[in-house]
Amino acid sequence: MTDTVDIQDLLGFCEQLLEPENYRDYAPNGLQVEGRREVRRVVTGVTACQALLDAAVEQGADAVLVHHGYFWKNEPDVLTGMKRRRLATLIAHDINLVAYHLPLDGHEEIGNNAWLARELGVNVTGRFGHQSLAVSGRMESPVTTGDMAARIEKRLGRSPLVVGPDHEIRRIGICTGGAQDMIGDAIDLGLDAFISGEISERTTHMAREAGVTYFAAGHHATETGGVRLLGERLAAEFGISHQFIDIDNPA
Repeated sequence: MTDTVDIQDLLGFCEQLLEPENYRDYAPNGLQVEGRREVRRVVTGVTACQALLDAAVEQGADAVLVHHGYFWKNEPDVLTGMKRRRLATLIAHDINLVAYHLPLDGHEEIGNNAWLARELGVNVTGRFGHQSLAVSGRMESPVTTGDMAARIEKRLGRSPLVVGPDHEIRRIGICTGGAQDMIGDAIDLGLDAFISGEISERTTHMAREAGVTYFAAGHHATETGGVRLLGERLAAEFGISHQFIDIDNPA
């Protein structure tokens, strides 16, 4: 039988685990929209888009836990259009919305970067970049650029865009999502390759000229791990039901 947990106890566990006070973030971490107090079913997903909310309603979720929530800095304050519809769905069905952004990238065990490193066989040895979010490490044995691209495709279900040299990769850096400009830090560290989610026009030239292979593996695809692992941790801790729902996003 599925147990229930008070939303405040669930939040307290997340706060202790993720320590959001240690990050300078771009949106509030924790409870963003208040729903019912007792939580029996949690749905997790990367982004609190309408499709995820509709799926959560269908599943009878009491809370939706995401990596990308709402109320980002510099976004419009008015509740109109898409934003109104999303909030209306949550409020009408008394569903809590909980979001953790940078804390869910940087956590040393269940964070997106640590998760992706494990998936790709990278032995993490250090951290670098903005707020020390990125991880650096070594491959157990050197791999070719093609081998790493194939490994990313197998683990994430999508083929990465690859720019820069075709060479052996021993030392590699990872920062999921929109961290393409951390390639500059990877260059300074003398890494052979850097993996993130997105790519900019300038990234190509930096990779080619510095001799660092860059893998753009998808913002969404590289950030499916952390929130799913957090949901699994909550289910194990409190005996509640958890379902990760992957809303496809090619970006």
